[in-house]
Amino acid sequence: MNSTEASITLHQPARPPAGDSRWSVEAIQALFDLPFNDLLFRAQQVHREHFDPNAIQRSTLLSIKTGGCSEDCGYCSQSARRDSGVDREPVMPIDEVVANARAARDKGATRFCMGAAWRGPKEKDLDPVLDMVREVKKLGLETCVTLGMLKEGQAEKLKDAGLDYYNHNIDTSPENYPKVIGTHTLLDRLETLDKVRTAGIKVCSGGIVGMGEGQRGRAAMIAELANMETPPESVPINSLVQIEGTPLAGAEKVDPFDFVRTIAAARITMPTSFVRLSAGRAEMSDELQALCFMAGANSIFYGERLLTTDNPDADRDEALFARLGLHGA
Repeated sequence: MNSTEASITLHQPARPPAGDSRWSVEAIQALFDLPFNDLLFRAQQVHREHFDPNAIQRSTLLSIKTGGCSEDCGYCSQSARRDSGVDREPVMPIDEVVANARAARDKGATRFCMGAAWRGPKEKDLDPVLDMVREVKKLGLETCVTLGMLKEGQAEKLKDAGLDYYNHNIDTSPENYPKVIGTHTLLDRLETLDKVRTAGIKVCSGGIVGMGEGQRGRAAMIAELANMETPPESVPINSLVQIEGTPLAGAEKVDPFDFVRTIAAARITMPTSFVRLSAGRAEMSDELQALCFMAGANSIFYGERLLTTDNPDADRDEALFARLGLHGA
């Protein structure tokens, strides 16, 4: 064994115990504690076992109902409880949604995600969303919605309409959750994810980095996701976009290398999931995004807006893909 191989062996972190698929927070913290190069090497190894290392899945996110949400999520500009400059808007007409989906498809997106600012949809709210799902599916796109917490029977209706993915992030660690959100609990969110999974819809669930959780909180958030009976098929990792008027405006920013470590830890612990580099990309350099792709991110949101915040435009993404030799999945 040469010195390079010895170094790699020495720094292999603890895996889940033999016969146990669960990741402890301590085992994930051990990943964060690795030398940066060793962590990225490990993440690349895992990534290449399950995915084309140069393929990036592209999704587009559209706000189909903006503002006026009754919840108090500390990161969100759409809460009716604060003045962040986001106006309440009605549900978007279906023809506008389809036009946006068609444009996204023509620019290379393969999944179209529709988000509504609700605590959860009323039955009268759900009907137009079901129509949107059906029409977007006709364009040959995968469909995803994020509508808040679901009531009994609603996930089945979405499944019958052809929905592929339901997004419902766990946002942060269990310990940090009550500091960020007071109007519902993490258990409420997990119950919706159970409904989605039971209905046969794929789960999209991740979190937000930079809400005061610390590195151990990031490890705990990843443990919560990785230890689900079936981990989410899609795991968005968001960097907090600080919005004036929200409680988390002015929060201490996360070191960029620590953000990359979070991506790598998600890749290692959820090897078959798509790990999406999500909110906050507009503030990231091309070099930082490239490190995230090396760490195992293989999905992005594609398009100029993410609900109410900016996102890199498609031309910038295409230029970056060309420089890195990446292609769409």
